[in-house]
Amino acid sequence: MNESSTIDRQLHTDGILSPSIWDGRVFQGRWTSSEGTVIEVREPATGLTLATVGGSTPKTVVDAVERAARAQPQWQAIAPESRARVMQLAATILESNRDTVIDWIIRETGGVRGKAETELNGTIGELLHSAALFVEPEGHVLHSADPDRLSIARRIPLGVVGVISPWNFPLLLAMRSVAPALALGNAVVLKPDPQTPITGGVVLAQIFAEAGLPEGVLQIVNGGAEVGEALVCAPAVRLITFTGSTRVGRRVGQLAGEHVKKVSLELGGKSPFIVLDDADIEAAASAGAWGSFLHQGQICMAAGRHIVLRGVAQSYLDALRQHAQSLTVGDPFREDVAIGPIINQRQIGRIHELVTSSVADGAELLTGGTHETPYYQPTVLAGVRPGMAAYVHEIFGPVAAVCIAENEEHAIQLANDTEYGLSAAIQTASLDRGLRLARRIRAGMVHINDQTISDLPGIPMGGLGQSGNGSRFGSTTNVDEFTEWQWMTLGGAPTRYPF
Repeated sequence: MNESSTIDRQLHTDGILSPSIWDGRVFQGRWTSSEGTVIEVREPATGLTLATVGGSTPKTVVDAVERAARAQPQWQAIAPESRARVMQLAATILESNRDTVIDWIIRETGGVRGKAETELNGTIGELLHSAALFVEPEGHVLHSADPDRLSIARRIPLGVVGVISPWNFPLLLAMRSVAPALALGNAVVLKPDPQTPITGGVVLAQIFAEAGLPEGVLQIVNGGAEVGEALVCAPAVRLITFTGSTRVGRRVGQLAGEHVKKVSLELGGKSPFIVLDDADIEAAASAGAWGSFLHQGQICMAAGRHIVLRGVAQSYLDALRQHAQSLTVGDPFREDVAIGPIINQRQIGRIHELVTSSVADGAELLTGGTHETPYYQPTVLAGVRPGMAAYVHEIFGPVAAVCIAENEEHAIQLANDTEYGLSAAIQTASLDRGLRLARRIRAGMVHINDQTISDLPGIPMGGLGQSGNGSRFGSTTNVDEFTEWQWMTLGGAPTRYPF
């Protein structure tokens, strides 16, 4: 590593997250040397190498799955209260390492400090909610045609769960699968995104090891598409949870189907943000700016289209432009900023292509539309119409695309004019009016007088259409997702048959 990298690493030498423990290694229930290449982890804001992690190969993925399968039965046999205590202790350890974890989230993901704090708090919430799953009923007593036999349906662990998590909220979006899967008696093999393997993998490995999770129950594999496909195809994996783009999700679903596996897909979005003509325009513009610009717009639930009734369109555009122009852009680890770096150069190019293509097709650039690597200026596009790139595609950048609706009916038509169905929001002074529209929006989540981005441990998180396959994350639905039914009958005497 270069001199700058060495200096940077000295910022994180204390505690369980010290790179001296895991740098260049892979986690197999304990840290071991990598049989594959190492993966350099770079800071998006500066390009500096923060550390390295051990890379995996398709063969080592299969080995990891088999180790997890061998460890799982003993973990399942442990009393649920004991598994819950591991979750609770992991939450305590994460809290005690709060400052270090927040620094790593900022540096590895490019998120601002508030985003990092929110991600950490949400992750702790996932652990605590998972710790409470053991109080859920384990099944049902069913009607039995034979009064001498008891018929029951019970939930049992799946076995090995494969988790493929993204780079934008790597700690939280990994933990929302890892924690409930473990709490319910499964083993887990986790593949974080190769751009964020520290907060998406190392942090989880370290806190669970410190919390007393038995060796082998959690395995981590690192790498790109070939590693992910090996995890999906590994015979012992019973469920794959994937959070990421719809394009990759289709491939995951295809492979899971070929290998007859359960799959939970949480994919992209193009969430509508509707502003009615009775809305508080300043409040709506504030919510709209947050919904499009938080974490540089790199969130699946981001406000993808601002659908504004014509009567208030100009005042809303003026207010939204002012919000965008007031946001400071820079390195979130070294400066107090609202907008940090885009995750990589390829994504900057994609954002700019979608913006310039839309302008060429007639959209009006009110502010932004420029970039200086690795930063893209907060951008507001007016006059966005169906068919334009900014209308159709998920941008995953700090771009607010504003469409004009003539009336409520037109607003609903525009809101539902997408293959996605993840989140939606409505701004209005009338709760009745908001509810009437909300019932007609095809989305897994709808917020009245709020913005489109919200995720809590207790909700059924997920979308419709190309935003997911109907599965849901959250303590409300975790038992359904991470266990399966087994029917059992019991009789005190053997049943006799005529032959």
